[in-house]
Amino acid sequence: MNTFLKRTIFVLFLAAAGIFAYSYFNDGLQKRKSPKKNVAFKVDDLKLNVFYNRPSKRGRKVFGALVPYGEVWRTGANEATTFETNQPLKIGNGYIQAGKYTLWTIPNDTAWTVIFNSKQYPWGVDHKTLEPLREPEFDVINYTAPVENLDTTVEQFTIAFDNSTDKLYMTMAWDDVLIKVPLR
Repeated sequence: MNTFLKRTIFVLFLAAAGIFAYSYFNDGLQKRKSPKKNVAFKVDDLKLNVFYNRPSKRGRKVFGALVPYGEVWRTGANEATTFETNQPLKIGNGYIQAGKYTLWTIPNDTAWTVIFNSKQYPWGVDHKTLEPLREPEFDVINYTAPVENLDTTVEQFTIAFDNSTDKLYMTMAWDDVLIKVPLR
């Protein structure tokens, strides 16, 4: 092979590698519309962790529109939301063991059903049908949380832990809605 052909193939190889690297790493360089969030909580020997993605309102009607009433929601955006505990917990009238769960919700205007599912899913919805990936046979607990209407707007979906009254709650807030899930 002559030198010119070798150099041409080498330059084409470098260009292809550069294009591949740019497309592969560019997703990590761009700011996500729904950024990832880890929320950790520790009190005494109890450790809790929630991983989720935070969609924004961006002027849209959220509940009953973007997030339909009466349908399973992945509880955030992108990857499936996960909840992890290092100790068994009482939630409503049921219990979950120490471990990692995916968190799903069914929002309604007066109450949400909060679902702890024992299966881990790599993503929140099927890419083709956009249907939630949750499989009900792996549901461990369904808890009904009443909706509290807020006087202010929460721009980004937020999951937090509230232990301010010596009672522990996992809270979820977005738009003008707040729900509390008691954890004991």
